[in-house]
Amino acid sequence: MEGHSYLFLLLGVFCIQGSSENLEENLALKGTAVQSTTYYSWGAANAIDGIRYAPGTASFCSITLNQLNPWWRLDLLDYYCIYKVTITNRADCCPERMTGVEIRIGNSLENNGNNNPRCAVVTSPLPAGGTVSFSCGRMEGRYVNMYLPNIQTHLTLCEVEVYGAVYRKKVYLRMKLTSSVDTAAVSNTFLDQLQSTLGLSPV
Repeated sequence: MEGHSYLFLLLGVFCIQGSSENLEENLALKGTAVQSTTYYSWGAANAIDGIRYAPGTASFCSITLNQLNPWWRLDLLDYYCIYKVTITNRADCCPERMTGVEIRIGNSLENNGNNNPRCAVVTSPLPAGGTVSFSCGRMEGRYVNMYLPNIQTHLTLCEVEVYGAVYRKKVYLRMKLTSSVDTAAVSNTFLDQLQSTLGLSPV
């Protein structure tokens, strides 16, 4: 009877981190944004247009209606390990509207994404035109929400920036080998299975 052995491969959960320049790339610029409501023409996309400073009447900001529990959501269109989120307040007025904003990150759209894990809370007034950054460790997620729970107000964001690295999930591969197996054949089979599992095209 031929002996059998098993080959196991575990690809763990990890972030694909390139050069330091990649970590300085604002991922929000590649995404799309929506918000709970829109005040006149101040749509959600204004907060990811790459323009931090908004003189005058918040011309480059996003603003919701005056409502209970306003929210804004960014879809990064892929899964990332998020290291840092930076937000900028409007410059012309109303700096107090940012107080209490929760930054939530995750993959769920339950409650419009507002039930995802929390990275940080803006606990003190952000100066008009001020910018603040929050460290999120390596929180994994596709969606980044700005959420003001239990408050009736306008949610105003002049810019939201997100920095992180591409996220990949862990994968298990198991191969059964016989003692008389052809090494070259095993290598080819292994590569085929790996490509299939990772969704890669054959070279």
